Amino acid sequence: MAQLIAAQQVLENTWTEQPLEEDGNAGPFVAPSTPTLYPLAFWRAHREAIIASAQAGALPLGLLLQPDDAVEEIAADLPHLALIAINFPKFVDGRGYSSAALLRQRYGYHGELRAVGDVLHDQLFYLRRVGFDSYALKDGKSTAYAIAHGFTTFTEPYQASTDQPLPHFRRQP
Repeated sequence: MAQLIAAQQVLENTWTEQPLEEDGNAGPFVAPSTPTLYPLAFWRAHREAIIASAQAGALPLGLLLQPDDAVEEIAADLPHLALIAINFPKFVDGRGYSSAALLRQRYGYHGELRAVGDVLHDQLFYLRRVGFDSYALKDGKSTAYAIAHGFTTFTEPYQASTDQPLPHFRRQP
């Protein structure tokens, strides 16, 4: 299981993932007993039941997005979501960075934003810049090394981003 980093600490992942059926469709909805991440296809199929179940059981809701999922589609649902996990199926697939930036900057999402999948320590600095605040490292990767080296790639970024809205030249005295 992937190791979770949040607030530059190793934490236990208490969320479970709702699987899709083998054909990629949503199966039947069964109320969970733990916080659950729902794939967008499952969310689309059972949105009202998921929200009602979470409210009745006082469980936080989470959504698992794939790189080609449109964040615009879930903008109205953001107040219901405590966690949005964005999958990086390959190290070289950067679409999740754009999804995170859109969620934070355009749609004002303030909940937890988690990078999952093929996440390496090399990406942590950049992931934090666009708004991620937790990271599920790829299996077999050292969390100690990632925490020690992943967030300090650069000392002072030049560009504006989610974590620093002013570019470097505007921050100079």
